[in-house]
Amino acid sequence: MAEKATIARPYARAAFEHAHSRGRLAAWSDLLGIAAAVVADDRVKALTQNPTVASGQVAELVAGIAGERCDAEGRNFLLVLAANRRLGLLPQIIEIYEQLRSEVENTLDVQVTTAYAFNDAQRARLSAALSRRFGREVRLHETVDAGLVGGAVVRAGDMVIDGSLKGRLEQLAAQIAG
Repeated sequence: MAEKATIARPYARAAFEHAHSRGRLAAWSDLLGIAAAVVADDRVKALTQNPTVASGQVAELVAGIAGERCDAEGRNFLLVLAANRRLGLLPQIIEIYEQLRSEVENTLDVQVTTAYAFNDAQRARLSAALSRRFGREVRLHETVDAGLVGGAVVRAGDMVIDGSLKGRLEQLAAQIAG
């Protein structure tokens, strides 16, 4: 994985610098996110690894699926990736790109998994508390997992806060067993 990230980093930086200089960070996030999802599909992945399929054809397929989100500059970026057989690195490229974007915009993407969906007031309180904790604007990404029984698991970068009932029960079981 580290090798892929190392190879992806210059492409991510180039995309970021280009988008940042033109004030189009969000638009490029959309494009790269869609392109990464497309190349992660097993059918497209097989095309990117097939030496009989022209790399430009795969790039055009990805651009076509991205539709209006892919302008001429985006298409050129995809063609450069394809020419260098790097389309498969789009998931790593978007990850690095989003880290660079978060630093510039002073934001933090936080994944919150809860046993039950939040209402607006709970979402606002959690977002405010996390913003104070991290000193950044927080973008919450919520998922519901009834298996947590109660509480929530918060993931922000490398930090994981497990406040779920399931997590607490697992800790208790480990303490009793050990």
